Amino acid sequence: MHPELARLRRLLRAACAKGGVPVYERARLVVAATLLAEPILDAGAKVTLETSTADGLLAVTLRLPRPVAQSRRDRLPLLPDAGDGTDLTWHLPTTPARQPAPADDAEATREETLALIARADGLAQEQRELKHELAETNSGVLAMYVELEQRDEQLRRAHAVIFRELEDALRPPPPAVPNLELAVHYSPTDPDSPTGGDLYDWFVLPDGHLHITLVDAVGHGVTSTRHALTVTHAIRTLALEGHPFRDLVARTARTLATIEPDLMATVILARIDPATGDATFASGSHPAPVHLSADGEPRLLRSPVVGRGIGFPDPGTPELAHCVLAAGDTLLLYTDGLVESRKDFQEGQTRLLALARAHATLATADLPRELVTRMHDVVLHADDTVALAVHRIPGHGKRNS
Repeated sequence: MHPELARLRRLLRAACAKGGVPVYERARLVVAATLLAEPILDAGAKVTLETSTADGLLAVTLRLPRPVAQSRRDRLPLLPDAGDGTDLTWHLPTTPARQPAPADDAEATREETLALIARADGLAQEQRELKHELAETNSGVLAMYVELEQRDEQLRRAHAVIFRELEDALRPPPPAVPNLELAVHYSPTDPDSPTGGDLYDWFVLPDGHLHITLVDAVGHGVTSTRHALTVTHAIRTLALEGHPFRDLVARTARTLATIEPDLMATVILARIDPATGDATFASGSHPAPVHLSADGEPRLLRSPVVGRGIGFPDPGTPELAHCVLAAGDTLLLYTDGLVESRKDFQEGQTRLLALARAHATLATADLPRELVTRMHDVVLHADDTVALAVHRIPGHGKRNS
């Protein structure tokens, strides 16, 4: 993220906290300002921010180097005041209660995502109740029902924009790890669908090892996104606290059992030593990783015993799997949407191994996207898909495209 963009987001959150702006409204403001400022900052130009509070309203003004077309304004999750100049202003009601935001951008974004999910769930319930009431009225109210359906579609599209922006923020970029190249590709079931339950997390532990979490939460929509986010956050917390790797899946399940009793998800964890290439895996009912050797020969890591996912009885992995990533080797992790597009899991895994072999020399950055594209040439069963690659760099060189 551009440093000035990160600074802008911090200033917006600080102003909202001081004015007691609810998290839901703060999230809409932060996303709207980010959409406007990011391309300008990336082009080397400047934007400025001014905030003030008066008469129970927080005024936020974003000064841009050029005007913003009305058509673009209309697509923002929070509309600014009318006007055609380079200054865009939003007015948000304030409250006496301060609502501080976390200092970390990822934590603040996660908080805003959960607030938006809760708001969307509430709006969806209100829409369902109102439509049910209208459906029982006389024919004269039918026109109102049609109008409500149109407004519901507009609301769905507006929330889709917000959730896609926030989901992108929650899909962390690859961390910098010595000797390793990392890449990931996410493909939603429906480009217009706002959320999904496939989520990943990767970070470097204090001892220098790379930790990867890949989650596939059962269900669809905002609920599955919330569940996947809850799992990845819990595992990150437990891992950073130093809990044993083999216990992370079971401990996470016990931790979340009372918080999210309806949560069900498959999960696979990887722990990689970048210095030696030693890799250890724990699986909770998740598809087996693929180890693609430097000579282009792929194999499934069928061990450990598959285990059971979070939300199932006796979650966790009875045994851990191990492999060594030699120089030039690549590890592939993925969710089941990659291999079930033709409704045949076994046939999907066979095709995946063949495609991994055929594209073994492809650049790491391009490999996940290419595999997803090729595997989805025929889609009989649509599902969200995440494909993630870890390549151990031979020596100090890079892979050739």
